[in-house]
Amino acid sequence: MLFDQETILFLKVAIEKDGFLELPSDGNSMFPLIQRGDVCRFNPCSPGSLVKGDIILFHTDQGQLIAHRFIGMETNRYLFKGDTNLGYDLPATPEQIIGKLTTIKKQRYDVSVQNSSFKLWGNLIMSLPILSGILRKYLNWKSHYAEMWSTLWRKLNSL
Repeated sequence: MLFDQETILFLKVAIEKDGFLELPSDGNSMFPLIQRGDVCRFNPCSPGSLVKGDIILFHTDQGQLIAHRFIGMETNRYLFKGDTNLGYDLPATPEQIIGKLTTIKKQRYDVSVQNSSFKLWGNLIMSLPILSGILRKYLNWKSHYAEMWSTLWRKLNSL
């Protein structure tokens, strides 16, 4: 989903004013840590305070909101990558950074970035890039078979 500059400015003002911003996840680029429908809570952050592995909410020039893992810097630009993505996002400027993930609200429980399993997963995914490829293959497989079963189910119901 793309947002206009007014909406992005509204989100930036809201996170500064309220001290946090909660948004539902839509997508699977951070699977399995963040899944579709999880509500992610972000706090304001200074771009200079980012630490490798932080999950940061930022926007693209086109107006897409993305929450991906901070990888590092390159010529005054910030590099991010989704856990299941095979490559980096386009570099972001400090002005494109909106907030830092603090909590993931799942259906039955909340996960804090301070949680040891959260930290372990972050270390694993950054240390073993092959995991991104494995997760991507799994998601593609899951999507393919979900579509196949859905089609089969519709055909059976139409008999």
